[in-house]
Amino acid sequence: MKKSILLFVSLALMSSCNKNESKEALHLTGNIKGLKKGTLYIQRIVDTTLVAIDTIQIDGKSSFESNLDLKSPEVLYLYLDRGTTNSLDNNLAFFAEPGTIHIETNLDSYISSATVTGSKNQELLEEYQKINTRFKDTNLDLIEKKFKAIKYKNTNAADSLTAKQEANIKRKYLFATNFAINNKDHEIAPYIALSEIYDINLKYLDTIQKAMTPEVAQSLYGKKLTQYVASLKK
Repeated sequence: MKKSILLFVSLALMSSCNKNESKEALHLTGNIKGLKKGTLYIQRIVDTTLVAIDTIQIDGKSSFESNLDLKSPEVLYLYLDRGTTNSLDNNLAFFAEPGTIHIETNLDSYISSATVTGSKNQELLEEYQKINTRFKDTNLDLIEKKFKAIKYKNTNAADSLTAKQEANIKRKYLFATNFAINNKDHEIAPYIALSEIYDINLKYLDTIQKAMTPEVAQSLYGKKLTQYVASLKK
C-alpha cells in the first residue's frame, strides 16, 4: 500500500512537470520546397541584436523540425543561409507561441510564399499587416504625387498632399491603437504598441497597457510595454 502511494505521488509529480514543460515548449516543423542544401538559423532579438537559438542543417531533405523552450510568445526569425546567394529574401519573421507551429514555403519566394499555422498571434499579426499595408501604399502614392507637385512648383497641390499624408498617418496610428485594444487578451497587443506606434501620444500607449489582461501583462512584450510606459511617464 505504501509503495502504491509513493508510486502515485511520483507519477503525479512527473505529470505536473510534463504539463509545465509543455506550456513553455515550441515544436516547430516546416518545409521549404526546392531547398536541397543549406542552413536554417532560428533567431530571436536580444538587446536589438539577432541571436541564433537553434541551427538546422538541410542536406537533401527540405523538411525541418526543432523543439525550443519558449516561456512567452514572441516574434522569432527563421534565417535561411542559402550558401550560394546573397538574396535579401532570407529572414522570415513569425509570431511564435508555445505549442506546435508549422511553416510552409518555397526556395524561390521564401518570405512572400510563406504560410504559418498553429499560432493565434501570427493570425492576428497577418490580419493587422493586411490592413496596415493599405496605409503604407496610400503614403507611397501620396509621396509620388507630392514629388511631382514640387517638381512642377505647384505649391498648393504639395501642401494639400502634405495634409493628406498627415491624415493618413493619424488613421494608421488610430487603427493600430484600436487593433491592440480589441486584442488585449493576446500578446500581439503590446507587440504592436512597441513596434508600430511607440512614438504615439502617451495616453494611447497608457490605454493599451491598462487594457491588457493579467496574463498578457506578464508576457515578454507585456512587461516591456509596462516598463516603456513607466519610463515615458517619468
